[in-house]
Amino acid sequence: MRKRVLLAVVAAAATGLTVAPLTASASSHREAPLIAEDPLADNTDLYAFVAPDDPNRTVIVANYVPFENPAGGPNFYRFGDDVAYQIHIDNRGDARDHLVFTFQFHTSTVDASTFLYNTGPIGFNNATRTYTNWNRPQTYRVTMTNADTGSSAVIGSNLLSPPDVVGDRSTGSAQNYHMLARKAEYTLPGGFKVFAGQRDDPFFANLGGVFDLLNFSGATTGAEDYLAGMNVHSIVLSVPSGMLTANGD
Repeated sequence: MRKRVLLAVVAAAATGLTVAPLTASASSHREAPLIAEDPLADNTDLYAFVAPDDPNRTVIVANYVPFENPAGGPNFYRFGDDVAYQIHIDNRGDARDHLVFTFQFHTSTVDASTFLYNTGPIGFNNATRTYTNWNRPQTYRVTMTNADTGSSAVIGSNLLSPPDVVGDRSTGSAQNYHMLARKAEYTLPGGFKVFAGQRDDPFFANLGGVFDLLNFSGATTGAEDYLAGMNVHSIVLSVPSGMLTANGD
């Protein structure tokens, strides 16, 4: 299957870390006309920050699939099976790739006789390391490429992406869903940590006012967050911060 490649670029220099989003065409919350036709490949934002629980690690978050309505069933949102999602790291400040992490997804159908996303309350079987009653599970693999040498290695395979938030009967309370999502956190060889799944969109924007001819009249209109309650699909990669700088500091 031919893969479309989506890029998220992290540029780092010895003096600090800067980030910038990039795709093969454009990126947005649907405002870029070309990528709006392909929402599973639309990356909305890219974030990088020091890990809250470890000052020696950096967390990179690449978000995709804008405006996910929580009531978007029965075909709930997912990563694209035909998209190669990539995070490119420039750790020398020379505007060139040096490390590339590629995330590739695969969606399965457990019971083809039903169109339902789940056939009962979704749980987790610790013995088999699988989600139960989820009819459309998605797994992925992570490949790390050293762009300087051209060598590549699969550092994680058959990793689980958690189900979307469906509702109280399907994925339970917020606390229960948090527990389900935590089952999809992984520590990979080399000390990398990954997660890939649905998250609340943290971006704040008055998109309604912006695209209504910059209509920001009134305090209520000006402060309205049109992304509140919307979700995205996040690829989260935690790396040792020394990998992001030329001298390893």
